[in-house]
Amino acid sequence: MDEQSHRIKRSKWRLALTAITFIALAILIYSLRAQIGGVIKDLGKVNTWALLFMIPLEAANYDSYARLYRGLFKILGKSVSYWPMYKLTLELNFVNHILPSGGVSGISYFNVRMRSYGVSGAKSTLAQLMKLLLLFASYQPLLILGIFLLAARGHANNLVLVVASSLITFLVIGSFGFIYMIESRSRINTVLTTITKALNKVIGLFRRNPETISIPGAQQAFDELHDNYKLLKENWRQLKRPFLYMLMANATEIATIYVVYIAFGHFVNVGAVILAYAVANFAGLISVLPAGIGVYEGLMTAVLVATGIPAELSIPVTIMYRVLNIFIQLTPGYFFYQKALRGGLSIKD
Repeated sequence: MDEQSHRIKRSKWRLALTAITFIALAILIYSLRAQIGGVIKDLGKVNTWALLFMIPLEAANYDSYARLYRGLFKILGKSVSYWPMYKLTLELNFVNHILPSGGVSGISYFNVRMRSYGVSGAKSTLAQLMKLLLLFASYQPLLILGIFLLAARGHANNLVLVVASSLITFLVIGSFGFIYMIESRSRINTVLTTITKALNKVIGLFRRNPETISIPGAQQAFDELHDNYKLLKENWRQLKRPFLYMLMANATEIATIYVVYIAFGHFVNVGAVILAYAVANFAGLISVLPAGIGVYEGLMTAVLVATGIPAELSIPVTIMYRVLNIFIQLTPGYFFYQKALRGGLSIKD
């Protein structure tokens, strides 16, 4: 009877989760309705053969992320297969796009999906946090390259320099702040316990349970997170390969944007695309809207215009890149996500 009750409860949970994601996806499509119409209208004006290069570039992008996670888990003493990780990166992208929460939804989903491989929540969380740290680190050489390319063409004006230097400063401070916190067992417990208590208060507004997230259980996970970090620190030389994979992931995404410019018949300054991509992506991390709709496009266009690319070109390019990119990413992501739900969120083939 208990087993049957558990199955019914799990079935209801899957149905609710499927309904939530379907509604979120519908909201995303509805939010993009004007942009989708614009893209359909502009398709006849561009080189569609050039646009097809977006597909292999995105495939290479997810290949980099899959190899990145495999590398991080290998350092932590866990071996995971390539294809399941590739599928999971697509699922993770889908979850982060339709349930924007600063990456919290993605971390939770990632942790659940990795359990069947015997990977603890602390190791999965650390892999996600290290991915973010490597993202910060990999942007710095790209931004320096971008500024150099802009300066070489005389497009590095005061506004561009302020934006670039501010972003680099934020990246450096954020990286050192994270390392400072996780270096100490007491600091990581203090910071993350405070966040957990705040989350319990927010959840308590909707549920009567005063401690939805167990504080002692959470603190045990924080201790394990610190221990796993020490393991990474001891093997820091092995992070070179994951760093290169993250650098490749960013490079392929920048190349994807550039392909759209080529499709429109323009070879713009690569430095402008690098800077615009960096600014838009970091703003998108904290956006409360699905896929950062509005915020992402607005900031990317603003930076592109500031670097000398006219608005009449940057606006349609940005919109076409966003719509096609979201379609390319979310279609397989949704497929594998639904397959995972039907399979009980198992990562196994």
